[in-house]
Amino acid sequence: MAANQPPWPREWLMTDERIGELLWRAIGRLPVGGGIVFRHYSTPPEERARLGQQVAEICQERELVLSVARDILLAERLGARLVHKPDEPSGLNFSMSVHDAGEAEAARTAGASLAFVAPVHRTRSHPEGRALGLERAAELALRCGCPAIALGGMDSERFAELDAAFPGRFHGYAGIDCWLR
Repeated sequence: MAANQPPWPREWLMTDERIGELLWRAIGRLPVGGGIVFRHYSTPPEERARLGQQVAEICQERELVLSVARDILLAERLGARLVHKPDEPSGLNFSMSVHDAGEAEAARTAGASLAFVAPVHRTRSHPEGRALGLERAAELALRCGCPAIALGGMDSERFAELDAAFPGRFHGYAGIDCWLR
C-alpha cells in the first residue's frame, strides 16, 4: 500500500436494492472498522441520498468506512472516504471493479486506491456469471497496483483459503450474502 493511502478495511459490504430491509442486519454484522460500498444504483436520486445519509450516520457511529458508488457529489456530501467507480475524475480516493486484465491495468494506470476483483466464485446475485477462480483472481490482484479486495461468493472461510493459497495477494474480501447469514 502506498504511503499516501489510508488503511482500508479488510471486510466490506456491497449494498444494492436487492438487499432490501436486510441492509440494516448486514451493516450490523460488519465488524468495527469494516467498510460499506453504498451502490443502490437504481434508487431514485432523492431517495438514494436519504438512504445514503442513514448509512453514513451508522458508519460514523460504528467506525465503518463509507464508499459511495459513482456519485462524487453524494460521496462528498456524505463524508465518504472513497468513491467506487466514480462518474468523473475528482480529488477523492477511488476504487474500481476488476473483472479482467484490461480492467486491472486500468486500475493501475488510473491510480486506484483499491480494486474489487470479481467474481472469485459464482454468486447467488449473478448466477449466470463465470467465476474467475482463485488463480486467475490472484493474477488480476497482482496487476492492479493497489490493495485488492476479493468479491464474489466470498466469506471469511473462503478468504482464508484464498489467502493461504496466495498469501498477501488480497487485502480483504467483500460480499452481500456473507453478511446476511
